[in-house]
Amino acid sequence: MDAPTTASADNGTSGGGGGGWFTPRKQPVTTPDSEREAAEGSRLAAMRPMGRTTSDTDKDQPAEDVPQAAPPAEPARAATAAQPSAAQPPAAEPTAREALSADLRVPAQRSTAPAAQPQEPLVQVRAESASPDALLIRRTMAEVAPIADKVTSYFYALLFVRHPDLRSLFPAAMDTQRDRLLKALLTAAEHIDNTEVLVAYLQNLGRGHRKYGTRAEHYPAVGECLIGALSKYASGIWDPEMEAAWVRAYTTISQVMIDAAAADELRAPAWWYAEIVAHDLRTPDVAVVTVRPDQPYPFLAGQYTSLETPWWPRIWRHYSFASAPRSDGLLTFHVKAVPAGWVSNALVHRARPGDIIRLGPPAGSMTVDHTTDSGLLCLGGGTGIAPIKALVEDVAEHGERRPVEVFYGARTDHDLYDIDTMLRLQQSHPWLSVRAVIDQQAHLQLPDAIREYGPWNEFDAYLSGPPGMIRSGVDALRNIGIPSERIRHDSVEELVATGD
Repeated sequence: MDAPTTASADNGTSGGGGGGWFTPRKQPVTTPDSEREAAEGSRLAAMRPMGRTTSDTDKDQPAEDVPQAAPPAEPARAATAAQPSAAQPPAAEPTAREALSADLRVPAQRSTAPAAQPQEPLVQVRAESASPDALLIRRTMAEVAPIADKVTSYFYALLFVRHPDLRSLFPAAMDTQRDRLLKALLTAAEHIDNTEVLVAYLQNLGRGHRKYGTRAEHYPAVGECLIGALSKYASGIWDPEMEAAWVRAYTTISQVMIDAAAADELRAPAWWYAEIVAHDLRTPDVAVVTVRPDQPYPFLAGQYTSLETPWWPRIWRHYSFASAPRSDGLLTFHVKAVPAGWVSNALVHRARPGDIIRLGPPAGSMTVDHTTDSGLLCLGGGTGIAPIKALVEDVAEHGERRPVEVFYGARTDHDLYDIDTMLRLQQSHPWLSVRAVIDQQAHLQLPDAIREYGPWNEFDAYLSGPPGMIRSGVDALRNIGIPSERIRHDSVEELVATGD
């Protein structure tokens, strides 16, 4: 479960000192950007995305409930001091730390983290302590859900007023992704008693946030402002017990992300620069873009990455790899320009060979399990055919003859922009079958069409495309008997959040 978020950062600690509630246990070693840039070619340096000027820091401030600058001393407590009654004193900081020490065990950071080995859980949560905390957290979320926009606005207002140096780490216009950071934190908090889900989710976030320049010492400011925003808008139910639950939850959340980023730093850069070497406009709004990274870029077929263009600094969007790893190191993406899509329109209509973009780390688990011989049932809609094509190439490169059934969905013939490529693959591999399903020419849409074929009892299912297609496709696959653990797709929540 992976979701892209805006960067969270700060250069101080909660409470104005080194002993704040959210002070990280251990900080990853950082390499100054200037050292990395100096080691790269002059042509790449000249074409990199540039940062914004300080004039951007005044944009996008919420008009409602904007707080005034607060004194730096104990800001988290200042945000909540007015909420409890006089008979109910605020929770003391040592109490929160003692509860954390008693209830949560976070192993020490490792010195190495080989990419080929699976990550071990970094957090163990006792069931008897996690469940009460989760109940308090969910009670808070239910209270603020009807006014989520106000909570989000106040959260960012606190962050930028108390820590104005953070504003430069966020995009100039935040209307399309303003709520991602807060949403990610709340999603993680809601799963505080589900170690397996929580750790996998947070490790991906921690690794992905490196591309924004996030460091271990940045997390306290976010925790401080998260507590401040929640305590303001859940004031009717907020008390020391609830605050302590959120302190414990955020301490756990931040430490998992810090550890994942530190481990990742030992084996991979925070981002890669890549030069566009080919730009093939397949339709007026779909382009196949091929890039050459500035250094080796390891990934698996079926995964995706995030892209940033020089025209919209700090705006990142996710795109799937459209091929299996290649010997020449080139990467290919299928991009559809969507209304108000800043990155997608730039990549389709402005990008040309020679332009330089940035790539985040690879992510996603929609990959082929080569330890089995199960067939693959693949549903690709629109540009969702890109990772499906990569999966087919992956099976072919492993020399397997397992059956692969591809359903390529589109609204019109015009939208089947890559059908020729898929049919050529079918001609080369007798185990591959490709069927085009066109909405305007068929009585059944893509998810329903698979019911006409099969059976699929011995197949693993893969879905890629618009969120609506994935939702309906998952329902259709479950209805015909494919168990959930054999259905793989990118997170629907993530697809909705990215927008582009």
